[in-house]
Amino acid sequence: MTGKKISLIVLLLLFVTGVVAGTIVHSRSDVPAVTTARAAREDLVSTVSGTGEIKPKVQVNVGTTAFGRITHLYVKEGDHVKAGQLLATVESEQQASSVAAQNATIAAAQTNVDSYIANQKTAQANVLEAQADLEQKKFDYQRASALYKDNLIAKQDFDAKKAAYDVDVATVAQRQAEVRQAKAQVDSARSQVQQDIANLQGDNYSLALTRSIAPFDGLVTNVPVREGETVVEGIQNSEGSTLMTLADMSVITAEVKIDETDIPNVALGQTAVVTVDAFPGQTFTGKVTEVGDQALLRTTGMATSQSTTGTESAKDFKVVVTLDPTKVDLRPGLTCTARITTARRGNVLTIPIQALVLRDPSLEAKYFQSHGKTPSSASTATGGESNLVQGVYKMTKQDGRMRVQFVPVTTGITGTTDIEVLSGLGAGDELVTGHYRVLRMLHSGTAVKRDNSIATPAATDDSSSSS
Repeated sequence: MTGKKISLIVLLLLFVTGVVAGTIVHSRSDVPAVTTARAAREDLVSTVSGTGEIKPKVQVNVGTTAFGRITHLYVKEGDHVKAGQLLATVESEQQASSVAAQNATIAAAQTNVDSYIANQKTAQANVLEAQADLEQKKFDYQRASALYKDNLIAKQDFDAKKAAYDVDVATVAQRQAEVRQAKAQVDSARSQVQQDIANLQGDNYSLALTRSIAPFDGLVTNVPVREGETVVEGIQNSEGSTLMTLADMSVITAEVKIDETDIPNVALGQTAVVTVDAFPGQTFTGKVTEVGDQALLRTTGMATSQSTTGTESAKDFKVVVTLDPTKVDLRPGLTCTARITTARRGNVLTIPIQALVLRDPSLEAKYFQSHGKTPSSASTATGGESNLVQGVYKMTKQDGRMRVQFVPVTTGITGTTDIEVLSGLGAGDELVTGHYRVLRMLHSGTAVKRDNSIATPAATDDSSSSS
């Protein structure tokens, strides 16, 4: 009898224990499981990323400057050239013949100059001879004049001496005029030579236009023509005008597109790390040297100022990163990704980005007082977008249970996975980080259970858009 009573008592105790355990399990089945993390101090780096391509600092299309058939191409795509190096030639028979003819014209004109100079020298010698004869005739005239006054010679002899003197005066004047005429002929001939030389310079220039010369040291990146093809000058960036493309690879840049939401944080001089798809595992360093002012439509790449129709599509801005010197043979057009460091903080308080939510603080306070349930004196409405503030759900103990409490926070720079907290939290505070579906429905005062074994998909954990 005693044994039966003991068995009944044991069975009764087991039944009561099962009921209690079941009640506890049932009550806890309604408690949401959350993942948590703690606010911690660490170094934080804020970066923005963009994709684009490798480009040289200077790239030009070497176009033809003369009409004709290509006679020689001295370089091919991929060749490195030096400034002044001959790249290609176009047929130049007409220009060369013009140069030869003009050289002959100059030679003939120079011969005329030499002839006129000789004439000038002859005329100058004649002047000297006439002046000497005039001097002699002047003395004869003066003696005859004195003798005639003394009635020592006949008037006929005196008149002869005077006539001879007058003739020599006229002869000197004539010889001097011949000198001036000869000098004018020399000057005219020399001017003709200068004109012919100027014409020769023009002919030499036309001949030089048939020879394409490298304007700087660079890499030949494209040669769209072949020997024997006919090219036409004066049509920029068109087929039949461009001989080749030359890139100055002494300064290499990465031209990338940055999202419009990130561009306010990008500034000149910021450091960047660039990766190139063609060189996996290698990184290249550089600095931001240009930040575009024109927004580019992501769909077309066209600047918004050039678009004729209004659009609400996403926009990017061009950012140029000048790479530090490297021995790697980077080529224009290679796809690259630039990660630009926009800010850096040391030993700052950080939390995971996915912990952030937007809530109405006054409403969350009422939720907390009523243990997460909808209070009778409050509506579940948020009160409008203007009442929402940024904050986190902090783990706290209330009535012997783990509950969450909304805490507004002020944030600073954003890293890859973490964000800086300027106020509202302290190091070691435990925060709810997910799952994002739980965060979306969570309110202050709600009882939760910690379960950090739950995998939270980082790609979809956009808790900052929760309300």
